[in-house]
Amino acid sequence: MGCAPSIHVSQSGVIYCRDSDESNSPRQTSSVSQGPAAPLHGLLVHTDAADAVPPSRASRRPLGAVRVRRARAQLGSGSGAGSSVPSATTCRGRRRHCCGSAEAETQTSYTSVKQVSSAEVRIGPMRLTQDPIQVLLIFAKEDSQSDGFWWACDRAGYRCNIARTPESALECFLDKHHEIIVIDHRQAQNFDAEAVCRSIRATNPSEHTVILAVVSQVSDDHEEASVLPLLHAGFNRRFMENSSIIACYNELIQIEHGEVRSQFKLRACNSVFTALDHCHEAIEITSDDHVIQYVNPALERMMGYHKGELLGKELADLPKSDKNRADLLDTINTCIKKGKEWQGVYYARRKSGDSIQQHVKITPVIGQGGKIRHFVSLKKLCCTTDNNKQIHRIHRDSGDNSQTEPHSFRYKGRRKESIDMKSVSSRGSDAPSLQNRRYPSMARIHSMTIEAPITKVINIINAAQENSPVTVAEALDRVLEILRTTELYSPQLGTKDEDPHTSDLVGGLMTDGLRRLSGNEYVFTKNVHQSHSHLTMPITINDVPPSIAQLLDNEESWDFNIFELEAVTHKRPLVYLGLKVFSRFGVCEFLNCTETTLRAWLQVIEANYHSSNAYHNSTHAADVLHATAFFLGKERVKGSLDQLDEVAALIAATVHDVDHPGRTNSFLCNAGSELAVLYNDTAVLESHHTALAFQLTVKDTKCNIFKNIDRNHYRTLRQAIIDMVLATEMTKHFEHVNKFVNSINKPMAAEGEGSDCECNPTGKNFPENQILIKRMMIKCADVANPCRPLDLCIEWAGRISEEYFAQTDEEKRQGLPVVMPVFDRNTCSIPKSQISFIDYFITDMFDAWDAFAHLPALMQHLADNYKHWKTLDDLKCKSLRLPSDC
Repeated sequence: MGCAPSIHVSQSGVIYCRDSDESNSPRQTSSVSQGPAAPLHGLLVHTDAADAVPPSRASRRPLGAVRVRRARAQLGSGSGAGSSVPSATTCRGRRRHCCGSAEAETQTSYTSVKQVSSAEVRIGPMRLTQDPIQVLLIFAKEDSQSDGFWWACDRAGYRCNIARTPESALECFLDKHHEIIVIDHRQAQNFDAEAVCRSIRATNPSEHTVILAVVSQVSDDHEEASVLPLLHAGFNRRFMENSSIIACYNELIQIEHGEVRSQFKLRACNSVFTALDHCHEAIEITSDDHVIQYVNPALERMMGYHKGELLGKELADLPKSDKNRADLLDTINTCIKKGKEWQGVYYARRKSGDSIQQHVKITPVIGQGGKIRHFVSLKKLCCTTDNNKQIHRIHRDSGDNSQTEPHSFRYKGRRKESIDMKSVSSRGSDAPSLQNRRYPSMARIHSMTIEAPITKVINIINAAQENSPVTVAEALDRVLEILRTTELYSPQLGTKDEDPHTSDLVGGLMTDGLRRLSGNEYVFTKNVHQSHSHLTMPITINDVPPSIAQLLDNEESWDFNIFELEAVTHKRPLVYLGLKVFSRFGVCEFLNCTETTLRAWLQVIEANYHSSNAYHNSTHAADVLHATAFFLGKERVKGSLDQLDEVAALIAATVHDVDHPGRTNSFLCNAGSELAVLYNDTAVLESHHTALAFQLTVKDTKCNIFKNIDRNHYRTLRQAIIDMVLATEMTKHFEHVNKFVNSINKPMAAEGEGSDCECNPTGKNFPENQILIKRMMIKCADVANPCRPLDLCIEWAGRISEEYFAQTDEEKRQGLPVVMPVFDRNTCSIPKSQISFIDYFITDMFDAWDAFAHLPALMQHLADNYKHWKTLDDLKCKSLRLPSDC
């Protein structure tokens, strides 16, 4: 905010707003650019849009003295009679926006007549802080009504924006997410107010926004119109035209304390539902007549149902287990209908028909009228299904009435194939036999002389459980469950219906498909073993055409435009960029090969990329090579790797997708391709890329860049190249990222290593850590498209989408499983697919890589590009750019 502004009124009645430390120049707020002065709503501000304002607007007379006095009179009830204008009078700036091809303008208030602190709101036990209200006024022209709402906002301490066109209104709302929107509905010739309201309601952020329609006064001889058309258009309230600031103020205050505060509380409930969705215990909420209203994912997993099969159904309609006492349900209902909490053990029947034993706690919730409106059930699994018969027999033999005593047994809630034997032995006569069967085998396991690290970890946790409290032991049980899974590094997705784009990306990129062979073998469309003897040799790097040389002068910049190089080289960017990059890193000197050999090798490799692929072609290879070279230039990366690592990384980037067919591993496995059979459906393409690259290199001495290095160097270099290319296979994506975070990021953070420190306290130069760094580097380079400048990001998004569209088309033609159904060219939303890809794969990986390599420019591009895709998604646009009809 800066210092409080002082107010000066000229003889003509124009209000000037100046900072206290500037005697002559009008005040410039932080959001208004310097430029020609223009009077606006009686406030003289600087704006860089004034040059483009039509003369009728720019020459419009400012607020006269009469209107100034009127504003003072209505606003200044608390100020002295002699004061000219309140000392904190609002300053408004105008800035020019563009939405597509339409011109728009908005006006914004930056200070307030009174400083309004954030309000504290309570919803149940939650204490919430509500920020000052934001209001958007949509008026095509300035008049007394817009003035009335503006000054009312100022008096109430609201942050206010004015939009003059539907386009600027939508853009401003998507940026600010206002709580209240006031739309001028009086004059249809300016814009269609109902259409504006519908366009705002079509966006996701408008769910909790209150929209007010300003309508004309109805004369005595006309019947008042129905409000139904306004409600159907999306308006919440109607306001009869009244330019009185007090009337506008009262309307806004009522909205704030009514609908806005209610909507604020509803928004806060999202955090509660998020907590419920991530809770390990199963939770079920029903109405007072036992109709299911909510179940969390933990209950879905426990019972085997999808929430869509449960919501809206009565509990009585669900299958019951015959293991409960006959009068148990009556006992439960009698208790909870009195408003008392019930706890006990209950047998439930899963969708599969199996009975499971649960610890259940049912709590009545009092609502409107002091009546019970809901029942909340918290359910914990007593033991696994395999043990249900055994546990039930122990219950019966012991004669213990455990149906109503939930803590009579202390089973470790989630441990699979394991129960608390001490508890069982105290309840059943046959428990010692169970112990006798269990402990000899456990003793043999503990006496094993060959132990894997994970076995040692599990043994340590088991030992720690012996004398731990119940809550700690149960938490360690969950740890053991996780450690016993085979996919330690792969996060678990929710149900497929929650995010089909993410589910399809994971299914298409992180699995090898359904492995269902069809009668159609997938055949490559070209001869992959082309010889360089049929190709024209490229000219030397010192004699490249000026247009190419000029582009390559900028190749060290992250914003280097690979598509311009693709165009001027006629889709052969890899040879030219490769010569420049390899020369900069001294690859020929390290390999002891000539530039002629290197040129021949680059040409052979590029010839075996499919130019017909929309995405996986030599331009993508050149882009990954450029990103790899850029990362190798960062100080911390350079200090962690030696020259052999650098050479291996550049070669791996060059060959990492050679002979890519433009189809995923899942497609090849489902199609029963020769490559899938050859590589046993495992890392099919990545294995093929490395194998073919070495075959093409060593088959002809004219392009064999390895022919002059000794055997040991070759083996080390070859192993490093293979390891990096295989790291680009997505099934182990999270394993690579998590290992990098745990072995590189966290030790660095723990030791407080500075960004410019070249010491090696974290052991970055240890061979195992160098491997992690190289894997992470090529993985980030391979999928760096969302971190490129927006124009390049959009182009890459279009190309990969087209390649996936083509795969879906071919899968449908051949009758193969469609591994990524959302990538149907007729229905796919590219913005949604990009958002899912960034959220699931990109953000965490680049956060980790940025923490190591320090890449602020990339992270800023990533944030800007994500905002672009979110804007398109909010507008429900499926295209790459903002079309005029969105």
